[in-house]
Amino acid sequence: MKHPGQKVGNDVWVELPDQAIAIIKAMPRTALPKIFPYTTDAIGTAFTRACLFLNINTEKMPDEERLHFHDLRHDGVSRQFEMGKTIPQAASVSEHRSWQSLQRYTHLRQTGDKYAGWKWLKVIAPQDAS
Repeated sequence: MKHPGQKVGNDVWVELPDQAIAIIKAMPRTALPKIFPYTTDAIGTAFTRACLFLNINTEKMPDEERLHFHDLRHDGVSRQFEMGKTIPQAASVSEHRSWQSLQRYTHLRQTGDKYAGWKWLKVIAPQDAS
């Protein structure tokens, strides 16, 4: 993945959970070398539309109560700690470079894998996808 503050020669390698690999393998292949051949604007627009469709974010909600795309990253990193991952293991997935950056994710409300047995993974990434 690319570091957001730099443009060239800044590839950052991260570990991917098995579920992420399953989703990547299920993606349709195109001539483009990218896994997800979408612009950031297209992803942002689709996310906003999905939230509105699902009535997650409404005009009546204050901004701090709305779901933001970056909240998904926060949830993913928090999930690593909930599942008992160590600081280096969580950092290998999130690309955080310091403990100070990761501290905001360690205020856990539960432990274990809250997505274990998540029925939609089989829908979006069938096991036979290779």
